[in-house]
Amino acid sequence: MQDQIVEYAEESFGDEFTFQFVEQESAEGLGHSIYQTEEVVRGEPALIALGDMLFENGYGTFLDAHDSLDDPDASIGVKTVDEPQHYGVAELSEGSRVERLVEKPDNPQSNYAISGVYIVENTDLLFDTLNHLVENDIRGAGGEYQLTDALQRMIESDARIDVFEVEDWYDCGRPETLLEANRVLLAKGETNAADSLDNAVVVPPVDFGDNVVVEEGIVGPNVSVDDNARITDSIVRNSIVGENATLESVNLEGSIVGDGATVRSEANQLNVGDNSTIEL
Repeated sequence: MQDQIVEYAEESFGDEFTFQFVEQESAEGLGHSIYQTEEVVRGEPALIALGDMLFENGYGTFLDAHDSLDDPDASIGVKTVDEPQHYGVAELSEGSRVERLVEKPDNPQSNYAISGVYIVENTDLLFDTLNHLVENDIRGAGGEYQLTDALQRMIESDARIDVFEVEDWYDCGRPETLLEANRVLLAKGETNAADSLDNAVVVPPVDFGDNVVVEEGIVGPNVSVDDNARITDSIVRNSIVGENATLESVNLEGSIVGDGATVRSEANQLNVGDNSTIEL
């Protein structure tokens, strides 16, 4: 995954940006990952965006929203959600000003979920608070160093943090939410044809990459198939199939198949008694 991210960033945006990559060698939370960028970021304004979030409105929109606020030390994109306990939550005091931030609270006092985009002007204070958390081993939700906790310490140090609203965003951090994001985005596009389609049925919406081969099967609805994948004698619905993946004689629903993976079903020999139910 690390190499894929580097390759994608450089190929897609290398003409516009100069990248510096910082590796988080141990998974100790979002706050820990930001903490490790101190030498690169401290002293400069920073836009922090989580890689497992997709946003309808672009980063330029977020910067404009930040600039329209009353000169805060930082701002956070938020959206009203039905189940805020799955997210960091912002509690507001007046207007757009944040009074308290809580990471994945058991009993949320607000429906304003932190959407995964942050704009920080005062990065000196941010890294001071992150250093305090790490050096004193102050861990938050999940036993990890949380960016939410560092921002809360900024508030307690009299920093002003405001919020701006994010219109539509898709959380891709869990399999079920990734599949839902895939469904929503496919509905906005048009179904394209596979390069090789042999005695197969396509049920829109479906997105095929380059050099995809489908033989003897049904694909769709709500399926994304990446480059060079091969699907043979299979039914695939509401799923994501990675690059160079191979599916043979399978019936998949709500599945995610990674790059280069092979999924096949062998013949089964069964002796099934009267009035039995077998699910394979």
